[in-house]
Amino acid sequence: MSLLTLDLASSATNQIKYLRSLPAIRERCTRVHNLAQRGQLEYFDYHPEKESEVIDFCSQIIQIPPHSRWRHFDVGRPRVQPLIDSWESSNPVPSDLEIAKRLIDLFLVSVLLDAGAGNQWKYTEKDGSASFARSEGLAVASFDMFVNGFFSADAKDPFRVDADALAKLSTEKVAAAMQVTSTNPMSGLEGRTGLLANLGLALQSTPEFFGDSARPGNMLDFLKTQSITSESGKTRIHISALFTLLIEGLNSIWPPSRTQLDGVSLGDVWPCTSLAAHGNPRRKNSIPDNVKFSPGVKKKSPEAAGEDLVPFHKLTQWTTYSLVEPIEKVLGWEVEGMEDMTGLPEYRNGGLLVDFGVLALRPGAVSSYRETPDSLPKLPPSHPAIIEWRAMTVIELYVNHTLAYDNSHLIPVSSRSDRIAEGLRKKLNFSFTLAQVLESATWKGGREIAKQKRPETGGPPIEIESDGTVF
Repeated sequence: MSLLTLDLASSATNQIKYLRSLPAIRERCTRVHNLAQRGQLEYFDYHPEKESEVIDFCSQIIQIPPHSRWRHFDVGRPRVQPLIDSWESSNPVPSDLEIAKRLIDLFLVSVLLDAGAGNQWKYTEKDGSASFARSEGLAVASFDMFVNGFFSADAKDPFRVDADALAKLSTEKVAAAMQVTSTNPMSGLEGRTGLLANLGLALQSTPEFFGDSARPGNMLDFLKTQSITSESGKTRIHISALFTLLIEGLNSIWPPSRTQLDGVSLGDVWPCTSLAAHGNPRRKNSIPDNVKFSPGVKKKSPEAAGEDLVPFHKLTQWTTYSLVEPIEKVLGWEVEGMEDMTGLPEYRNGGLLVDFGVLALRPGAVSSYRETPDSLPKLPPSHPAIIEWRAMTVIELYVNHTLAYDNSHLIPVSSRSDRIAEGLRKKLNFSFTLAQVLESATWKGGREIAKQKRPETGGPPIEIESDGTVF
C-alpha cells in the first residue's frame, strides 16, 4: 500500500509533481471513466455489459508470463538468455551487476523505439529465416542493433548504450539498421531518431542517475542507494523509485510540443475535453461515496491549473515493467509496489475494448469517422477522442473500489480490483497479476481480435497518426 502525500494542488509546482506520479494516472482516468458511466463522454458510448465477451475471449488465449520487453525479444526463438549465456562464458566473465546493466541498456533503448511502426513495415533477420512486424519486429531489430554495437561508442565494448554513440545517430543510420525503405516504410522514423538523440542528452545531463559514463544501466547504482536490505539479506526497492527515476531522468527526451505546465514539459500528459466540460467532480456535492478523506483534509478544495489533464506515461510504464524483469532475474532484487502500476493505454489493449463494443465511437463524433470496414478513423495522439479512449482503457483494465481523498487529489490506497483482470481471475480460478494479464490476455487479445476483424492489416480499430514517441 502506498499513499502519495502532497500539499493542496493550488500551485503549479504541486500539480506538476502530481501529474508525473503513478497515482495520478489512475485518478484522472477514473474521472474520465466516471463520466462514461454517466454517458458524458464526447466521443464514445460505454457498454459495460460487453466486458464479459472480452473476458471470455481472453480466457481462451491467456498464458502466464509478465508483460515485459523480454517476451518480444524472444519471438520465434530465445535471444536474451543465449546472450546472457554467451557473456557468462566469456573471458573475463562480467559480474551480475554488469550483466544487469547491459540488459538495462538494451531494454530501455528498445522500449523507446517501440512506438507503432505502421501496418507495412517489417524486419527480416539477416539469414532470411523469419520476418517480424510491429512490436516484435522493433524488438528484434533493436536487439540486433545492440549486439552489433550500434549504440556504443567503444568498439571494444559493444554491449552497451552510451550518450556519445547516441549523439552520432542520424535518421539515415537508424533507417538502414531497421531496414526502412520506400517499399518498407516505418511510421514515425524521425520521431524515434529524435528520442534516441534526446536520450543521449538526458543521460549526460543527469549523472546522479546515469553516472559519469552516461549509460542507462548505471541507474542500478542509484537504485541501490534507494533500496533497503531485508533480514534475509535480500535487496528490496519500491517501484516508485524506478518510475520516478525514469520520469525525472528522461523528462527532457520528450518532444517540446508536449503539454507543459508552468514551463515544465509533462511528457505523456494530455488535456481531456470531457473533464474540462464537466468540471471537477470532486466538489462537495459530487464526491463519490467510495471516497475516503485523509485526516485533516477538507472536502472542498480550490480549482487548480491542470485539473483537466490526464497523465498516461505509457512508454515510461512500459519501460518500468520491462526493467523489473532483469532486475529481479539477474540481480535477485525484490521490487515492491507493483500494484501502483496501471494497464498500458495503447492501441492493443484499447483496441480490444473497441472491437468487442465495450467502447463504441459515436457516429459522426470525429470528422474522419466512417461507418464502413474499409474506412477507419485515423487520428493524432493529441485528439480528444484518443485521450478518452486511453483513459477508459486504463480503468477497464484496472479500477479501484476504494480511494482516499488526500489534499485535493483522489489517491488509490486499497481494495484494488481489475475489471478485466478480475473477471479472468474468477473465470480461470487463478491469481494473475496485472502484468500477466497485460502480456497474455489483453495485449495478445487485442492483436488476435484485430487479425480476425482486419486480416489484411491486423491493425487497430482506430488508426493512430504515429510520430514514433507515444504509441
